[in-house]
Amino acid sequence: MQIDIYQIDAFTNKLFGGNPAAVCPLKKWLKDEILLNIAKENNLAETAYFIHKQDNVFHLCWFTPEIEIDLCGHATLASAYVILNCLDYDFETIIFETMSGELKVSRSDKFLEMDFPSRPPKPSELPEIIKTSLSKQPSEIYKSRDYMLVYDSEDDIKNLKVSASILEGINLDPGGIIVTAKGNRSDFVSRFFTPGAAVFEDPVTGSAHCTLVPFWAERLNKNELHARQISERKGELFCRLQDSRVFIKGMAVKYLKGEIELPRNSLRL
Repeated sequence: MQIDIYQIDAFTNKLFGGNPAAVCPLKKWLKDEILLNIAKENNLAETAYFIHKQDNVFHLCWFTPEIEIDLCGHATLASAYVILNCLDYDFETIIFETMSGELKVSRSDKFLEMDFPSRPPKPSELPEIIKTSLSKQPSEIYKSRDYMLVYDSEDDIKNLKVSASILEGINLDPGGIIVTAKGNRSDFVSRFFTPGAAVFEDPVTGSAHCTLVPFWAERLNKNELHARQISERKGELFCRLQDSRVFIKGMAVKYLKGEIELPRNSLRL
């Protein structure tokens, strides 16, 4: 049997920028081990799978090369891009049913805007192994799903080195480590690291902004925020905090479309 696969660069308007995600539209669910093996074969941070349920409602899930995860921003944006730009659907808003509840993605001029849950961080202690892995210690430490380390400047974030080998033995599953500071040309900047994952530094992390946005909205006393993730590939996000929701706008670019050959017994019973 065959399924289609797309690779989309999310949170960018330039090919080879932003964060690449694989997206596989399905007609029927595949076995979990097949979903995981496809993600391993793709060797990207996330592979998304969706099935059209009815009207503008889709069931969406995300797999890393290691596990199924509860929330992924860039692969959600990539999935919406595929639905609205590559397939024969003409919706202004898409509703995704996911492990994190109902997520909406809407057209917004040349952008796609995601409606995600807010995950405000709380002050926390940092495990010694994470401290040891950092080339510079943060000025503040918080935690939600992910640890969030606050630094004094954008240069601190840009120059920070995080040791993947030291962190190899730590299990933050399914979380990671956000490092952030006030930006020079944006409201704030960030980077994101996932110990033990196939992709140690995630290029652009939409789900991390569920924590970053409520934090910086309070710190800067503003609800509309321009964010940049300053990984090597770089990404740009336009964010808004409204009550208990975080709205994240970004662009996306198609890199490829192909087909995956699968064994006949790949479908769930």
